[in-house]
Amino acid sequence: MKKNYVYNALLLIILGAAAGLFFYYRQVQDPIPPLKERHGPISVTSEWVNTKAAVQGLQRKLREKPNDLQSKLHLAFAYMQEARITGEHPYYYPAALTLINDILDQKPANPEMMYEATVAKASIQLSLHQFGPALTTAQAALPYNTHNASVYGVLCDANVELGNYEEAIKMADQMTALRPDLKSYSRISYLREIHGDLPGAIEAMEQAAAAGYPGLEQTAWTRVTLGSLYEKNGDLQKAAAVYQRALDEYPKYAFALGGLGRLAEKKGNHREAIRLFTEAANTLPEFSFQEELVRLYQQQGEKIKANKVMEELISGMEEDQEAGHLVDLELANIYLHLKHDPEKALAFARKEYKRRPANIDVCKTLAAIYYKKQDYKSADIFLQKATRTNSQDAALLCLNGLIKYRLGSRVAGETLIRRSLAADPFQNNSFSSEGKSLLSQSVTKL
Repeated sequence: MKKNYVYNALLLIILGAAAGLFFYYRQVQDPIPPLKERHGPISVTSEWVNTKAAVQGLQRKLREKPNDLQSKLHLAFAYMQEARITGEHPYYYPAALTLINDILDQKPANPEMMYEATVAKASIQLSLHQFGPALTTAQAALPYNTHNASVYGVLCDANVELGNYEEAIKMADQMTALRPDLKSYSRISYLREIHGDLPGAIEAMEQAAAAGYPGLEQTAWTRVTLGSLYEKNGDLQKAAAVYQRALDEYPKYAFALGGLGRLAEKKGNHREAIRLFTEAANTLPEFSFQEELVRLYQQQGEKIKANKVMEELISGMEEDQEAGHLVDLELANIYLHLKHDPEKALAFARKEYKRRPANIDVCKTLAAIYYKKQDYKSADIFLQKATRTNSQDAALLCLNGLIKYRLGSRVAGETLIRRSLAADPFQNNSFSSEGKSLLSQSVTKL
């Protein structure tokens, strides 16, 4: 009896030790983040077959050699791209960041490895809207390599988002000098756009699209961005042609479907717009598609459908916030324009303003919120910051005109509203409706 007791006690100790070792090594050796299965149209492409094969090969290498840093880096790159294609940001960006941080924690002696991993981390932080940390991380990559274009792209993006536009221009120029390609031309295009040079922005984006390889997601994205610039320039026919070309080269590309959805709405075909945005949202869980659907359903008086999509939209954004993706600006605009709650919108916008007070989009949102609250003086303060780059964005021109009108500068206000409606006669929101009403009243008084 005593022997059995001792035997059982020893067995329990051995089992306990084995379990302890198992959990210890499980924690020491971080598991390789698995690849998630795709669903819908993007799950039946040849690109997905190639991606799975490549990722499985990298995972196999890491199981055989857990400290293969090159394979770990390539797997992080694959997950960053998968986040773009699938929209599964809450999963793939943290997964990629875990792999990158593991590389950086080991401080590899190879400076090129340190450079690539550091730039990758900054890129992930940008995607998560952690713009301040992204700038700091990108600056840390410079000592490893000052002759590679990629770091200047990240530095350009971070400075743009933080409102450091002069520095962003310098970084974009440096990037283009080192490597004039799709990535550098697209950044030049955006900087020209926000500084009021729409023809120059179109020219640069046309160069970016021409430099891209047909069939790649990055090229399709560039074509869609070019299409949106044609839209802003009032050339809907060219925009439609570019969106369709993006779809021909990259079938079921959600952002191209969304572009066609916007064109359908501008032509008054709301049913077709809803169909296209629904297809886009079912392909990629991108917030902007759901926002468009909510707005369209609200305009059509379909409150039940609007509320259902709104719930899904807010839930998805809360999930993103929990994963480290900062979406306070996006939430501010949703609560302002779709939920019509300026107080809640202001709470989110203030949080974003604390992080990047010089960004023109953040200041534009705050100006819009204070305008809705009928605090026109506060609205004007933020409007001055939002217009400091001389952006000719139609919505910004309209808001500027409305604020000036309410502050007593009626002629200047009406002039800006007319410029806004001439630049984009298809605007359909509360500000454009108010602007049209003011202009109509002005004509009636004559």
